[in-house]
Amino acid sequence: MAVYNLTINGKKHQVDVDPDTPMLWVLRDHINLVGTKYGCGIGQCGACTVHVDGNAMRSCSLPVSSVNDQKITTIEGLSEKGDHPLQEAWVAHDVPQCGYCQAGQIMNAASLLSNNSSPSDEEISAVMNGNICRCGTYTRIKAAIKTAATKMG
Repeated sequence: MAVYNLTINGKKHQVDVDPDTPMLWVLRDHINLVGTKYGCGIGQCGACTVHVDGNAMRSCSLPVSSVNDQKITTIEGLSEKGDHPLQEAWVAHDVPQCGYCQAGQIMNAASLLSNNSSPSDEEISAVMNGNICRCGTYTRIKAAIKTAATKMG
């Protein structure tokens, strides 16, 4: 076990965990931030996407020992009131069905829009390709990202 000082959603947290503990389980089991979901456990589905220093990362395959001094943002930290342009666009376009993948989808899209304020359809598809939606709402996801881009740009 080792002690890690983490900055998550702008707040300081100290956890005493094994260095190989995935950030997903630190967030869910030790910090009680359960918006980040477990999907596949191997970083392939995107349900566990968080931001590490602004970059989208898969928290299920990211050991806590690798993020000690970096800022982590989860879906809970994207906006205080759930009014981030992506969150509003998600509602406006009725994106979620089961909703399980949505936090990861939104976090990946937020990283995209922070680096590219006006992505093309091809750029959206390329970046979002690794986020799996079992309900198949990809067309609505793309439309919501384009709507949010106009509000953020």
